[in-house]
Amino acid sequence: MGDVLNDQLVLIHIQGMHCHKCESAIQQALTSNDGVHEVEVDFASGQASVLFDRDRTSIKRLMDAVDAVGYRATGFTQNKADTANL
Repeated sequence: MGDVLNDQLVLIHIQGMHCHKCESAIQQALTSNDGVHEVEVDFASGQASVLFDRDRTSIKRLMDAVDAVGYRATGFTQNKADTANL
């Protein structure tokens, strides 16, 4: 297991998703970034939840990955991953 102290959770707000195919394309784009541990995409809410190692990638890179596959990352909410229960 990596150093969970560097893990960060970000909720990326995305415009342009319309179906489960959109979810898959965005999930693939985000997962391809080095340091991404977990991705959940929900087109209904227009959001992607990403758990990543902040020393290996950045929120800007994650948002750029969303934009690169034809969607629009419009903002984000970030939290330090809850490691108290690990």
